[in-house]
Amino acid sequence: MPRPELDASAVLVRVQAAGLHVGDCFTVRGRPFVVRMETGWLRPRCGIPGYDFSGVVEQVGDAVTDFQPGDEVFGYHPGTCAEFVAAGNDKLAKKPRGVSHAEAAAIPTSGLAALHALRDVAKLQSGQSVLINGASGGIGTFAVQIAKSIGAEVTGVCSETNIELVESLGADHVVDYTKADFTATAQPYDVILDNVENRRLAEVRRALKPTGTLICNSGTGASGLAFWIRLLQPLILSPFTKQSLRRYISVPLRRDLEVLGELVDAGKLKPVLSETHSLERVAEALAKLEQGHTAGKRAVNISAK
Repeated sequence: MPRPELDASAVLVRVQAAGLHVGDCFTVRGRPFVVRMETGWLRPRCGIPGYDFSGVVEQVGDAVTDFQPGDEVFGYHPGTCAEFVAAGNDKLAKKPRGVSHAEAAAIPTSGLAALHALRDVAKLQSGQSVLINGASGGIGTFAVQIAKSIGAEVTGVCSETNIELVESLGADHVVDYTKADFTATAQPYDVILDNVENRRLAEVRRALKPTGTLICNSGTGASGLAFWIRLLQPLILSPFTKQSLRRYISVPLRRDLEVLGELVDAGKLKPVLSETHSLERVAEALAKLEQGHTAGKRAVNISAK
């Protein structure tokens, strides 16, 4: 394919690494069907997997003044499993120091989703209690660390295999979901970030304080009518309860990428990579993501020519 065309407000980046998350599986499959509103109804508009990248600026548009060739950057743009991307000037930021390109590429989508959920939706405060279901996953590993940086008391839910990992990220308490029921707690939480949604809404709500916030953040595990019931049920119930039952959309912006970069530079945030893949192994990487149980993120190392 030819290099992407560069408009006045875009930055051409020579990609060194791309980050993958479970949402990439949705866009490749076109399921659930609602994702086609963004990716194309009959076939993908882009056709190249990946939304997250880290690399080196090759060229800047005429209107770009904040970046110059040679800068190391990371950010968001459709089609990042490629040698070049032409990303919008407001969708990338300087790469954090002290992390590899593969680690930096793991940050944008999942890191922003965690930041927006806890900071903007839950408005999490120091001293509050938060439970993160799926604490060892892509968003969960970031959410544990971001919640700790805010000063919250963090409980992570994961399998026995990942207990040590979640503890190493700063979780105060870890629940092994194979041995304990996190919804049957004597001390309900101020905030629950549910990245799995593998329990009934009523069950999760009983672990939430009467005025707490539940953030539902998973599109997996249901299809057809069940998908729409899962999607809409918390939004329909929320106005009739003191509990705030929320869904949200995470929009990538440079200022928030810079916040994540500052947390990385301060030693408060560390990307977790389960495995890195070559460009020729992207399909394999997506298949492993689709199977579930990936600890942290998967990245793709790309050698641009």
